[in-house]
Amino acid sequence: MKNISCLTIIVIILLNAGITIALINRNNDRAMTDMGNMFSPKAEANKAVDVSRQNAITNAVRLVEPAVVSVNVIKTELVRARSPFGFGFFDFFGYPMQRQVQSIGSGVIYDAEGFIITNAHVVSGATQIKVVLPDKREFDAGIVGIDQIHDIAKLKISGNKLPVAKLGDSSDLIIGEWSIALGNPYGFLMNDSKPSVSVGVISALNRSFAPRQDRHDYKAMIQTDAAVNPGNSGGPLVNINGEVIGINTFIFSENGGNIGIGFAIPINSVKAILQAI
Repeated sequence: MKNISCLTIIVIILLNAGITIALINRNNDRAMTDMGNMFSPKAEANKAVDVSRQNAITNAVRLVEPAVVSVNVIKTELVRARSPFGFGFFDFFGYPMQRQVQSIGSGVIYDAEGFIITNAHVVSGATQIKVVLPDKREFDAGIVGIDQIHDIAKLKISGNKLPVAKLGDSSDLIIGEWSIALGNPYGFLMNDSKPSVSVGVISALNRSFAPRQDRHDYKAMIQTDAAVNPGNSGGPLVNINGEVIGINTFIFSENGGNIGIGFAIPINSVKAILQAI
């Protein structure tokens, strides 16, 4: 009986050893296969493509995009209408009528308390302002302060966990360095709260203009060839680090579309204006 018991034990030990060796071999084969796939030419090519897609520009956009907002504005304007009779005193002089006009611009949240930078011309005369975030949250906004001369306005919304963009330094910009413009050009046509992104370079610095008929006085502006279009006004111009270096304001164009000559108010000037209004 003792011999039989010993034999049984030996058989069990041998069977366990065989199973263990088989499992080890199978795991080793699988590991070798995985390593072979990892270092295969196809895997290496895919990895290289993924790395090339993620760059400084995409990282900068990722940092600032959540804080770029659409500023939807309703304004009441006075217009002169003609007399329905087509003649007489009212036909000659016209008579005033009110009409509501909807427009859209852009802005950027720069403070967790809900403060937003935009252009004064975006919200001037507004009777209602609605701010839409890229995550589709909507807020009613109020004007905290406005500087018509330098074309900057400070808005305020009330919300929780608001994204914030970092304000940079516009004193050490380099002509030729990357610039990224974000905003909502023609956003009312697209019905999309996500901002558009355009990339270019800093074309020139310290561009100044004579006072205009609308009383705006633009001094020491940043010139960029990053595409800026109607609706981009008030949106941020960003450097490669994802820092706001300017507020997109206007373009030179013969037909109203972008031709690569856009201008932004330097963020250092904007900071001083925000403190004053």
